[in-house]
Amino acid sequence: MQSVLFLCHRLPWPPSKGDKIRSYHVLQRLLQNYHVYLGAFVDDPADWQYLPAVESACAGVCVRPLKPWRARWRALGSLASGKPLTVGVYRDRAMQRWVDAVLAEHRPGLVLCYSSGVAPFVMRHREARRVMDFVDADSDKWRQYAQARHGVARMLYAREARKLAESERAIALEFDASLFVSEAEAAFFRGQVPVAAGKVRGVANGVDGDYWDPQLTYLDPYPVGTRALAFTGAMDYRANVDAVTWFVHEVWPRIVQQQRDARFYIVGSNPGADVRSLGQTAGVVVTGRVPDVRPYLAHAHAVTAPLRIARGIQNKVLEALAMEKVVLATPQAWEGIGDFAGRQGCISASPEVIANEALRWLTAPQPVRVPAARSMVQAHFDWARNLDAYEAVLCAAPRAGYALAARAAQVEACT
Repeated sequence: MQSVLFLCHRLPWPPSKGDKIRSYHVLQRLLQNYHVYLGAFVDDPADWQYLPAVESACAGVCVRPLKPWRARWRALGSLASGKPLTVGVYRDRAMQRWVDAVLAEHRPGLVLCYSSGVAPFVMRHREARRVMDFVDADSDKWRQYAQARHGVARMLYAREARKLAESERAIALEFDASLFVSEAEAAFFRGQVPVAAGKVRGVANGVDGDYWDPQLTYLDPYPVGTRALAFTGAMDYRANVDAVTWFVHEVWPRIVQQQRDARFYIVGSNPGADVRSLGQTAGVVVTGRVPDVRPYLAHAHAVTAPLRIARGIQNKVLEALAMEKVVLATPQAWEGIGDFAGRQGCISASPEVIANEALRWLTAPQPVRVPAARSMVQAHFDWARNLDAYEAVLCAAPRAGYALAARAAQVEACT
């Protein structure tokens, strides 16, 4: 059995938030076919409890703490060196020593990096086939952050967008293949780095249909008679914070003006002061971390995904669809999914349209199920099928060094 070095910016266990869902399932597939050497970081103390399970599954593990104060200090160092803040956050000597040792002692034939922040650990190592899973074009996400801010924050975010775009380009040119979470995201990146277009692939996420199953029994987490809208997601993530803030300020007043018994539940871990303050708005409830988000989806009259800053495919939307829910989404949240017959809800950036659609479903006596939504997810976002495509890229990625040599030979033959 071959060996693989798998580097992640977060411990890929458990599949509890957007980026970790993909990395978790990728890890499970790798464990079936490779001896896996896993290097990862932990930025959520709750994840340390899963380390024994990870260690028992992998051939070797190096997991490093990513404490907020240390991440900020490393990021400041990147300002002085002219590198992206994202790269600085993950600079870690112990991890670099471990990576060097694994490559020297075990000689894995494949290196898979998950998120551009960990790519520098192997940039100088060209002996193995290297594949980069960018997931999203993060540099463009920082560009969107910059557009939404002012003053110093705008300048810093714009700098990060520019520097990270340079880093993404260098990685794409150096690595043997680059993966993105959708074909739309891959096409966007090809346009940004056309010289590497032939090495860029889009492979979508999947949904665990057995887990996200509306036929299972879920205890109702809402008070009796509640007409609930739900939003789910990690609430320390900028895009999610922006989404719920915009919804509460721009959409929610239009809803409660006509449906005073309606409630908006913000369900997700680590809400900061800005999100917690939204709970002071009449009808808005901030739950914080919950043991299981499925009951909040199952018993909601509709699910909202009002993201204005987004790239790639939103797992929260796929999961809601798998649960046969009415979904009120912005176009950014729907990117990469595709419309389908039988969909219920709306795809709109208009507060008025979203509010009117929410009112339509809040007046229903019981939450309405949308079987067509689950059928679409099962047809297009099956983990087994999509992981087959993912693994095909891992196995088929041509060595960049060989490709460069072949190109040079071709040029020489023509001159």
